[in-house]
Amino acid sequence: MVDIALDPNMYYRTMSTADSIRKAGALGFRYVELSPNEEFHFWQRYPMGNREFIEGLKQAEKDSGVKVRTLNPVQNWSSPDEQERGNQVRNWRRILELADMLDVREITSEFSGNPNTPRECEQAWFRSIEELTPDFERYGIRLNMEPHPYDYIETHDEALRTIRATDLDWIGYEYCGPHTFHLSRGVGDVERMITSAAPKLREVHVADSFNHLANDGNRYIINPPGVDARVHQHNRIGMGEVPWERLFGALHEVDFDGVFSVCIFGWHEYADEMNTEALKRLQSEFPG
Repeated sequence: MVDIALDPNMYYRTMSTADSIRKAGALGFRYVELSPNEEFHFWQRYPMGNREFIEGLKQAEKDSGVKVRTLNPVQNWSSPDEQERGNQVRNWRRILELADMLDVREITSEFSGNPNTPRECEQAWFRSIEELTPDFERYGIRLNMEPHPYDYIETHDEALRTIRATDLDWIGYEYCGPHTFHLSRGVGDVERMITSAAPKLREVHVADSFNHLANDGNRYIINPPGVDARVHQHNRIGMGEVPWERLFGALHEVDFDGVFSVCIFGWHEYADEMNTEALKRLQSEFPG
């Protein structure tokens, strides 16, 4: 049985993290995945959550019946700068401490780093994993990794090889729907990616995106041409080219029983409509 969570990103601007949990309950969700925000854990920053903050989240869980299922922090633990890498590892240790206080046993994160220095970033990431392994194992927290546009790892195959190379059972894989065309260099072969990841697949991010490499790469026009940047969206299902019928079919084929995280961004004025629409679609595709 799958767990369907809401990433309440589009509500952070207008309400507290605790109230975003209550909002998820009002929309019909039973779980949330807390992505970066300034109250809790922000990109590359030391987490600002404290005991009082965690107690507020626990109260929101009681009020709403919604469980914080996962966290989605982003720290640059693959930085080749050793001082920066060490600081990010310190940030990770605090995130794990806060996750334990909240009784969260699964975290999804990104490789970070820089695609222009992949070898140096790879060495740094493995060093960080070695240092953090005792902490993850002491708390009994699992880690799910996703390749992300402009990380030092951006593609599905390289991410899966790297995860397997750790030889750690508690490190799994997260497939990000809106990154489908970055993961596959525009191919969109979702069946192959899902099947190959199945032994490690624990989470799927749900949002849509257009293929940035279609039509000679002119789906988007970036100025100046050739600028070192990545473009993708997190749209509602159907507002893009991710082949959802094939993707859901592949997930059924491998008996996926992990977490779906609805992570539609950038459409705040339609947030309620888009999030409930995605919830209903997932419930119809994966009933029970």
